Amino acid sequence: MSLINKKLDKTVPIPLYFQLKSLILAEIKNGDYASGSMIPTENELVESFGISRTTVRQAITELVQEGWLYRIKSKGTFVSHPKINQDFLSRIESYNTEMERKGLRAATEVRELKRIKPGADVASHLDLKESDHVVFLSRRRFADDAPLVTIETWLPDKYCHFILDRDFTRTALYSELSASDQTRIVRIQRHIEATAASSEDVKALGIKKGSPILLTSSVGFNAFDNAIEYSVARYRGDRSAFDVQVAPEK
Repeated sequence: MSLINKKLDKTVPIPLYFQLKSLILAEIKNGDYASGSMIPTENELVESFGISRTTVRQAITELVQEGWLYRIKSKGTFVSHPKINQDFLSRIESYNTEMERKGLRAATEVRELKRIKPGADVASHLDLKESDHVVFLSRRRFADDAPLVTIETWLPDKYCHFILDRDFTRTALYSELSASDQTRIVRIQRHIEATAASSEDVKALGIKKGSPILLTSSVGFNAFDNAIEYSVARYRGDRSAFDVQVAPEK
């Protein structure tokens, strides 16, 4: 194993655990340890690098917490599946288009599509009354057959009633909304935060309760600055990362 042949520099003021962590991470990123492969055991790392078990455990624990590794009791520590960099924070495009651009096979399961009355939170985001109606669309989305995210979307019925007869396993929501200026999304306001997986996430995404979830809420506006879409997405934290482009102030 290439990792075992590496050395730590004990003469520099860089913590040994951080050096080991950096070495392991470099091996993962270089492809020397493929997804699902086991890294050397704690005993092997202690013996090879001449460091304490506490130092090894700190390095491994941080890599587990950051999603690069996972542990299986009585078996060892393994390399996680690579995270999918989501750049939807900085561009407007369909999920399928984004996945195809990244070389991944996308699929969508429609869980619900119906006309309902909004609750207070949804009505507030869409500037509606609670007595109004919305179209509710719930989807589960996959990347290479693995569930990645669940998305619940609400749209004003008075503008978007027509989507009730669309097949969203085959067509993209933004593509359908682009049919007219009234429903075309031209600007999106997004919020992202970290939370823990719920019981519903466990069933929908195949993860353990309490696992990290990246929760995003989005409000999409048309050219007339009317709110047309409110969506809440729950991404698997172990498979997702978000890229944002920032430009300097002019």
